[in-house]
Amino acid sequence: MQRDTYVVRRSFLQWLRKRSNPGLIVNACFLVVLVFSTLLTWREVVVLEDADISSQRNHLETVASSLDRQLQFSVDKLLFFRKSMGDALQTPLEFGVLHDAVNRYETLRRDQAWQLAVDRNRTLPINGVSDDFVEKTTLLNRDDERIRNEISAALEVGYLPRLASSTAQTEERVIYVSRAGFFLATDTHAQSDEIVARYYKLVTQPWFTQQSERNNRSRAVRWFISPPSSWTGNEHVITASVPIYYDHYWYGGVAMDFSLATMKRLLMDATEGRPEGEYQLYNTRLEMIASTETSANLINRFDEREMAQIAHAIESDTQGGIRLGSRFVSWERLDHFDGIVLRVHTLQEGVQGDFGSISIVLALLWALFTTMLLISWLVIRRMVSNMYALQSSLQWQAWHDPLTRLNNRGALFERAKILAKKCHQQSLPFSVIQIDLDHFKNVNDQYGHQAGDKVLSHAAGLISSALRASDVAGRVGGEEFCIVLPGLALEEAAEVAERIRARIDSKEILVKKSTTLRISASLGVSSAQEKENYNFEHLQFIADARLYEAKQSGRNRVVWWDHNKK
Repeated sequence: MQRDTYVVRRSFLQWLRKRSNPGLIVNACFLVVLVFSTLLTWREVVVLEDADISSQRNHLETVASSLDRQLQFSVDKLLFFRKSMGDALQTPLEFGVLHDAVNRYETLRRDQAWQLAVDRNRTLPINGVSDDFVEKTTLLNRDDERIRNEISAALEVGYLPRLASSTAQTEERVIYVSRAGFFLATDTHAQSDEIVARYYKLVTQPWFTQQSERNNRSRAVRWFISPPSSWTGNEHVITASVPIYYDHYWYGGVAMDFSLATMKRLLMDATEGRPEGEYQLYNTRLEMIASTETSANLINRFDEREMAQIAHAIESDTQGGIRLGSRFVSWERLDHFDGIVLRVHTLQEGVQGDFGSISIVLALLWALFTTMLLISWLVIRRMVSNMYALQSSLQWQAWHDPLTRLNNRGALFERAKILAKKCHQQSLPFSVIQIDLDHFKNVNDQYGHQAGDKVLSHAAGLISSALRASDVAGRVGGEEFCIVLPGLALEEAAEVAERIRARIDSKEILVKKSTTLRISASLGVSSAQEKENYNFEHLQFIADARLYEAKQSGRNRVVWWDHNKK
């Protein structure tokens, strides 16, 4: 039982050794380390990238907040003027100068263009058009019951736009436009000859027409890009406007114009100290208003497909980011401006920044580690290969006879017992041949041991050439050999033995220069089927006895039966 357990364990170890290639194990370990090092490096890069994106968004949020604060001051002035106008409409002042000005309006209202002023040094003059002009447009309405209070209120609070424009240089102009056919503007000249044309231009602007109850129910501040005109220097301007309502009646609207240069200056002030990346200001229709780049050639432009991607991205959130090729674009909606701020960060800027520098260092460290790992892999693989070759050589030497390259005695016995047991279990024949070279001692004595070694090696080669792949041959003594023939009966084994004997007997062996000799062999054959005994040692004993009988009968022959039984 112990021997069977030992055989099974040894067979398992042999199977495991065949499949446990040390080279494959070294390769697998190297790949695992390389993959893990790459994943860890990549993870650090991803963490750094997330931190860099978060930093960019924080910078953008700071810029947006700063720009919002600057625009909020102007928006607050708009709302303050609307509140003041509403209070003046609700409770008109009973000043004689205002009463006289309203009476003068009655004498001017039919003129094609007229101006009404109280004190030009304190309040803005009213610029008006005729009744006929107002009656031609359904959007306009000169209500006699309301216009007297509206003119009085406009003259009363007309100093506020002048005061606002004189204390701050943010707005280009402040304008109040009434549906009753007049307007106030901070850039009105003492004698204006283009009142009609300007009033017509004002009341047809989207920032005025879109302030009706239907178009602006919330009465919120609206932002527009106004087309060029003679009084804007033939340049586009950004206009913020709010409607003025009192007692559910739309009187008109107050607006502030900002030049594109002013918006650029506000954006530059908001981004001061944050030079990395380009900041761009857009309205809700994604029309560029300003950029922090000083040269038009350096501005990051987007094609139609990229603009569509940006538009789709900003529809779902007030802030975020999107990657467009080698550029990362983040955005932030403004609270006091109907638009967004974009921050464009290019790959070149990223490489030159902190994130790029750290990423390059990580990449160099990874490359250095990978190089060292590769060198270590080559060294270890060679060492393992040499050790494996040495182990294989030692194992082969432990199982084989170095001279004849056949199995040695121990290996032969172990393999023979396994084969005998297998044949027994499968009820197959099992035979053994015992071989001894005739007069081998004379060869050693006459020609020397080197000649004897040549004879042994030559005989082993002849023996091996006569066997099948499943047969096992081994050297069990000085000039003795043993062959195990699984699956062959006695007669078949005897034929194999005869073939071996004939080959040995027919060959001449060159033992020295110009010296050859012939040798012969005596063979004994036994089979497990003779007595149904599969014990290898017993079969070898019988074959050895028959071998001795062959020698006694004259040598160079095969004996495969017992003469006393014949």
